[in-house]
Amino acid sequence: MNIFEDILNLRPVDYIDVVLVALLLYYVYKLVKGTVAINIFIGIIIIYGAWRLTEFLDMQLLTGIFGGFMKVGIIALIVVFQPEIRKFLLMVGSTNFGRRRKFFQQLKFLKTEGTNETDVDAIISACNKMSMSKTGALIVFERNNNLDFLSESGDEMNIKVTQPIIESIFFKNSPLHDGAIIISNNIVKATRVILPVNNEKNIPQRFGLRHRAAIGVTEKTDALALVVSEETGHISYFKDGEFVVFEDTTELNKMIKKDLA
Repeated sequence: MNIFEDILNLRPVDYIDVVLVALLLYYVYKLVKGTVAINIFIGIIIIYGAWRLTEFLDMQLLTGIFGGFMKVGIIALIVVFQPEIRKFLLMVGSTNFGRRRKFFQQLKFLKTEGTNETDVDAIISACNKMSMSKTGALIVFERNNNLDFLSESGDEMNIKVTQPIIESIFFKNSPLHDGAIIISNNIVKATRVILPVNNEKNIPQRFGLRHRAAIGVTEKTDALALVVSEETGHISYFKDGEFVVFEDTTELNKMIKKDLA
């Protein structure tokens, strides 16, 4: 009964505290999910639980051992989780908090038709043509996370998105075809961009570096990515570091428009 009384006596700020801790644990899990670090993360949770249990049972020797491990554990965490910590800080630091216009676009009553909307139809049409000719392509859609830190690795552009522009960029003899392009608000803001490649996830061997780069950028930021395979001509869509399954390009078109809205 004391537990229920304690729950009823919780202040509103205590509920907020619990929710924030739950969210923090969720995002930490999401950050390390699919990597070898997830096993270490689970191991640390088990050790922490064992420490609290031995402390509750007044097992002084084991409590001292687990307690000593937890005290120096922060240093071990920094060393072991260095790549994941770097990804997290990179993701936080690249967030463009100043994009007020993007915020107001989320409010339906403030939306105006045709304002800064990416021409998804033109991009899909270009991908279809490149698919038929087996022209490799990697297209990244910027959303809330600012991708300027990636754009700096390529050539800065300021070109309005059209089907001929997309096709000409990825034309095999074009000097701009190598690497990715970044699109923001219907503008090609950079070409020949070098993206972080994910080497940890197991993906089929038929997928190459473009697909790994698409996984890498979409799991580190909230960007979306389209890949046209140079070997098979297959079009792939990526979101949150995962392949997104679609039946045809009509469904793909709707998905991208919804995700960019």
